[in-house]
Amino acid sequence: MRKLLMVMAGSAVLAAPMAQADILGLGAQVGYWDSELSGDVATNGGSVDVNDELNLDGESSNQLSLYLEHPIPLLPNVRVAYINIDQTARGQLSGGFDDISAGSDVRSDLELEQLDLTLYYEVLDNWVNLDLGLTVRDFSGDLLVQDVQAGGQPSRTTADAVLPMGYLAARFDLPFSGVSVGIEGNAIAYSGDSLHDFNVYGQYQLSLLQLRAGYRQMAVDYEDGDDRFDVEIDGPFISAGVVF
Repeated sequence: MRKLLMVMAGSAVLAAPMAQADILGLGAQVGYWDSELSGDVATNGGSVDVNDELNLDGESSNQLSLYLEHPIPLLPNVRVAYINIDQTARGQLSGGFDDISAGSDVRSDLELEQLDLTLYYEVLDNWVNLDLGLTVRDFSGDLLVQDVQAGGQPSRTTADAVLPMGYLAARFDLPFSGVSVGIEGNAIAYSGDSLHDFNVYGQYQLSLLQLRAGYRQMAVDYEDGDDRFDVEIDGPFISAGVVF
């Protein structure tokens, strides 16, 4: 399935318009995401609600990104982004999960990590900016659930995938103000699995400094063998960056 997805997404990028920046550009951003978590995780035929049962209701996380734009024809621009969501909580199971009995008090550790490599082209570059491309996302999810009274071996649910995703970014600049609004996102859906990751934002740029505030939503519905992550993470974010 992954080979087919890579071929389909790669073909879409090759068909994109080959517009590029007029000058060389480099930028970096560091962000803070105050996110909330909801959904279910399943393994070996059993599932658990990450919010209601495990109390994994959300936590702040850091976002990092770098990009390079250039005027070289045919070669795509490059963007790299990374985020790691790491949460720990105590909760109580309403039903059985894996080998843990219903009603058990449990400790849970959840880690969701993703690294993106995006290749994209600038289709429009004036007061309306439009980028189209392909993101290759290295996604991993890991959930450990342990009975705090009985102890023993914890239940472990994992997912690990490298997924191609369509990439779109649009920004509208208010001339001579440094103020703009934008939307940026990645998405893919195939054979019952899906993943989307979108954010909308307002931005202010003063010389080399770039400030953003907005809202981000990420939804993962991915099955890896007997393990499945069906979770949604959303909430406001702020970021600061420099552009050259």
